[in-house]
Amino acid sequence: MLKDFAELSTPLIADACVRLGEPLRAAPAGILPVVPGMRVAGRALPARHYGSVDVFLEAFAYAEPGDVLVIDNAGRDDEACVGDLAVLEAEAAGVAGVVVWGLHRDTPDLVGIGLPVFSYGRHAPGPVRLDPRDPDALLTARFGDHEVTDADVVFGDDDGVVFVSAARAAAVLEAARTLFHTEREQARRMRAGETLRAQTRFDAYLAGRAEDPSYTFRQHLRRIGGAIEE
Repeated sequence: MLKDFAELSTPLIADACVRLGEPLRAAPAGILPVVPGMRVAGRALPARHYGSVDVFLEAFAYAEPGDVLVIDNAGRDDEACVGDLAVLEAEAAGVAGVVVWGLHRDTPDLVGIGLPVFSYGRHAPGPVRLDPRDPDALLTARFGDHEVTDADVVFGDDDGVVFVSAARAAAVLEAARTLFHTEREQARRMRAGETLRAQTRFDAYLAGRAEDPSYTFRQHLRRIGGAIEE
């Protein structure tokens, strides 16, 4: 999955979802890699944190190589729920990365480990609570407004994290590749002196909108085969 994602980005994945009419399930703004430039792509391995690291250790028993641990810590900003030992264990289990709806700690150690970790940021205190554990703590994880299961794929890079149904991942990746090549060609032409307005026939769009106020720029781009918004 990471190989298929190699030349793409989460903005392209998000735009492809919009183009295909797929649900756009992006992690909340601010979920970023601990080490800039880190990328991750793989099947979601959900775990709902309730105050103890044992839920992660149990999740690793079900991990397949290349899975991405998706930790639901309800976006809490008063505790870090994952650190160096949990990430080392994730690496030993063949997990390709960790995505946390919350905070991490042991930052220098995580940098040294090198496994991609995404979170809201760093925080020294770990959890001091121990809440009742939900029966489905290893089946679903909330991440912002979205529910994530092992039927989903995770994509992450410097722009954030996006979740896509595994059943639709191939179609989304193919649409993202099409957008990638279209946008690269548009950028090449811009560097050669042809403005984006000229490429997108913006005057024609304005004329079309004048005749039909409901005519949108996205409709126009799809008509001419351009790409900029999705």
